[in-house]
Amino acid sequence: MKMFVDPGAIYLHREPVDFRKSINGLALIVEQEMKLSPISPALFVFCNKNRDRVKALYWDRTGFCLWYKRLERDKFKWPLKYPGQTMTLSEVDWERLLAGYDILGHRALLYAGLIG
Repeated sequence: MKMFVDPGAIYLHREPVDFRKSINGLALIVEQEMKLSPISPALFVFCNKNRDRVKALYWDRTGFCLWYKRLERDKFKWPLKYPGQTMTLSEVDWERLLAGYDILGHRALLYAGLIG
């Protein structure tokens, strides 16, 4: 997924978050739980408890941007067994996660039309 700005880093928050949280709540998670600055040149990625929705937060020098994706028939292959609370992703891993791949096991969503 291409953003309007290229992130310097992509950080995935592994634990599910309450998706009623918007920009301020997610920025607080970045500061307090991930121990990172929400205005750094980075993309911060979150999922909900059901793992069928993803939010991505980033700062674009003039304000915060919030990106949202909801799956209709499956769940994101979230890396639940990875150690630690925060995981750093490459752009390729980020694209693979959004395409339905298990980035740790390289399996795709069933309906994604990809061979896993």
